[in-house]
Amino acid sequence: MVYPLPAALISCGDINGKMNLITISWLGTICSDPPMCYISVRPERYSYELIKESGEFVINLTTADMAQATDWCGVKSGRDHDKFKVSGLTPAAATIVKCPIVSESPVSIECKVREIKPLGSHDMFIADVVNIIAEDRYIDPETKAFNLAASGIMAYSHGTYYPLGKRIGKFGWSVLKDKLKRKL
Repeated sequence: MVYPLPAALISCGDINGKMNLITISWLGTICSDPPMCYISVRPERYSYELIKESGEFVINLTTADMAQATDWCGVKSGRDHDKFKVSGLTPAAATIVKCPIVSESPVSIECKVREIKPLGSHDMFIADVVNIIAEDRYIDPETKAFNLAASGIMAYSHGTYYPLGKRIGKFGWSVLKDKLKRKL
């Protein structure tokens, strides 16, 4: 019941061969140093074998503009459809992994599988983050941080998609005396 979560398109396979997209919200950060993340995938999914065989995947964060394609890729199987073609999303070469990235995604996180943990209904792919591709227009020139509000990143909660955006604070703002908005 930990919601909301990103609504991400995971690209897998080989950009020069068999490739696919799967919509996943069971994902997250595991470690900062070294940078690691995870995705959890049901073993019966078409993408499962592609990821297991290649040992690579890309987490492509999605936006409100990508909502319909993201949902469609989550309810249709790559066994039956070329998801890039039918969804209208554009595959492009990643920098390090052989999997494609989704060109429309404001952030693509290239990953190499470190370990697969069977957990029950899903197996967790624990992965090293080997590269991050972010659209320049969403990078703050001063802080070099990703501007979530400007990107329109989408989240998922209890079967529903939501846009994210309005900033309410930043790490540590609650203890800054001159910035404190309320008494704790």
